[in-house]
Amino acid sequence: MTVIKRNRTREVRIGSLSIGAEHPIAVQSMTATKTPNVDATVEQIQQLRQAGADIIRVAVDSNKDASALNEIAAQVDANLSVDLQENYRLASVVAPHVQKLRYNPGHLYHHERDKPWQEKVAFLVETAREHDCAIRIGVNCGSVDPEKVDKYDPNDSISPMLESAIEHCEYLESLGFERFCVSLKDSDPAKVVEVNQRFAEKRPDIPLHLGVTEAGMPPDGVIKTRIAFEQIIGRGIGDTIRVSLTVPNDRKYEEIEAGRGILKDIANGRVRSVVDFNMSGLNIISCPSCSRVENEAFVELAGQVKQMSAYAKQYDLTIAVMGCRVNGPGETDDADLGLWCAPNFVNLKKGTESLGAYPYDEILARLKQELDALIDQNFSG
Repeated sequence: MTVIKRNRTREVRIGSLSIGAEHPIAVQSMTATKTPNVDATVEQIQQLRQAGADIIRVAVDSNKDASALNEIAAQVDANLSVDLQENYRLASVVAPHVQKLRYNPGHLYHHERDKPWQEKVAFLVETAREHDCAIRIGVNCGSVDPEKVDKYDPNDSISPMLESAIEHCEYLESLGFERFCVSLKDSDPAKVVEVNQRFAEKRPDIPLHLGVTEAGMPPDGVIKTRIAFEQIIGRGIGDTIRVSLTVPNDRKYEEIEAGRGILKDIANGRVRSVVDFNMSGLNIISCPSCSRVENEAFVELAGQVKQMSAYAKQYDLTIAVMGCRVNGPGETDDADLGLWCAPNFVNLKKGTESLGAYPYDEILARLKQELDALIDQNFSG
């Protein structure tokens, strides 16, 4: 067995478990059912718990979601994390029933735009303190604090993430709150490694939650995540993990199985990846199935895109398939072609340019037209 000397981060308690210090690396997942569907969400939480999930995240974006989560929490024995999106004030409704609040610094700008983000974070801190909750500062590549993005070269996506995370850490600490962890996620494994390594060098005391966002469908999504985790955890960095996979609802347990398997292999020295991140050829990224997905056909569509585009596997192009309005618009910007799914149609993009919205049964043919045009434009002759 390989002995890895882990960073001795501070201990952070999340319900019945603690992360950081010398505690085992915790494994997380997120429900994919609609939160107001109490019975289905309870069933999925129980499925994830049986698979070995230490922490389970549930999305809340409305009063209806919040009310449902309170019912759900009363029926399960699990450490629950609430995923707050634009409506940060819902924290006060759900905090009495969960063990962790997760917020994204970039999303704080979408609600009550005239109010400083510091005031919003102070509200979250006081809520967490009052109700015995931990906090996760969740920084994502596609939704970074816009003030930070504007300060750096457009080709530098890591520095804005890093500055945002450190700024929020310092602000929470200035409020006398240290019961928090941080996540810095990207769909590119190499960037995930770099940003987490740089953060750990600057703040080795703060626990890190690791993940490759929009890793995609298995087995590719597991492979991308393994590449990142082997490099990061092998350096002693990381206190809790999630493998984010695009799978149907009844297969969400595969995220836990994949995470446990990767951790076991790393501990036993069965490291399969190498430091060379030359991931050439067609790259398909898709966000994990979660309760924010507005049409469950998104999961099937992601598989159809992979199958349809197989003929282009040798070309260095990226296609992104996103399942909701929260991640879709921003997190497809860096892809050559992007799809983000609404309830009854799919938005098609080429980089940051919108190409229109199409019915689910027409989008594949339209996507293929754009893919063929990109191949002719960039790789012919």
